[in-house]
Amino acid sequence: QVQLVESGGGLVQAGGSLRLSCTVSGRTFTNYVMGWFRQAPGKEREFVAAISRSGGSTYYVDSVKGRFTISRDNAKNTVSLQMNSLKPEDTAVYFCAAGSSLLQYSTPRRYDYWGQGTQVTVSS
Repeated sequence: QVQLVESGGGLVQAGGSLRLSCTVSGRTFTNYVMGWFRQAPGKEREFVAAISRSGGSTYYVDSVKGRFTISRDNAKNTVSLQMNSLKPEDTAVYFCAAGSSLLQYSTPRRYDYWGQGTQVTVSS
């Protein structure tokens, strides 16, 4: 079984920054591609970013390109999401997820394991 634990959420003013981290345990971390998703109240879970096993390839939803950066440290079994220039519309619960393939990387059902989520609130 794979366990994912997110941290780093909080309340920030518009224009500010936050860094989310997700620590993975239970299996070989480099077996998995990693993704970040978010879900705002009353909305479906939305893809934010994904990263390949080596970290050499990254993918983003258009709305966060140039503001968010996904990275991973395979020695520490962690994946991070650096979020800059935050906007009120970025407010959501953010989830990290682990999957076995980058095929359809933006589709939640392609991921096998999920963290419990961390709240990010951006005030205007």
